[in-house]
Amino acid sequence: QVQLVESGGGLVQPGGALRLSCAASGSTFSMYGMSWYRQAQEKEREVGATIFRMGGSANYADSVKGRFTMSRDNAKNTVFLQMNRLKPEDTSVYYCNLKVDPRLGGMDYWGKGTLVTVSS
Repeated sequence: QVQLVESGGGLVQPGGALRLSCAASGSTFSMYGMSWYRQAQEKEREVGATIFRMGGSANYADSVKGRFTMSRDNAKNTVFLQMNRLKPEDTSVYYCNLKVDPRLGGMDYWGKGTLVTVSS
C-alpha cells in the first residue's frame, strides 16, 4: 500500500507561482514513476508531468512545458511541482499519482488532490 498526500494549492493571480508537494509513504520501493495530474471542472483528468524512479528528466505535457517543473527529494519520498507563469486555464484540482512497477502489478495510487485556482 502507498499513501500520497498533496499540499500547496491555493488561490493565485495570473502570472503568479505556486509550489505543490506530494509526500509518499508505505511501499514506495514499488514505484515505477510518479506524476502530477490535473482535472478541471467538467473535464477529463490529464497528466501534467511525470518523473521515473530510474532517473532522468521529467516529461511534461505541452500545456505546461516551460512553465512547470517537477522535481523530487528521494530521501523524503517527496515530489514537487513548481508552477510558474500561471494562467486561468491552469485552474484545476491537482492530483499526485504513483504507478507501481509493472513487474509488481502496475497499479496506480492517487492522492486526494489539492485545488489550484488562478484568478484575479
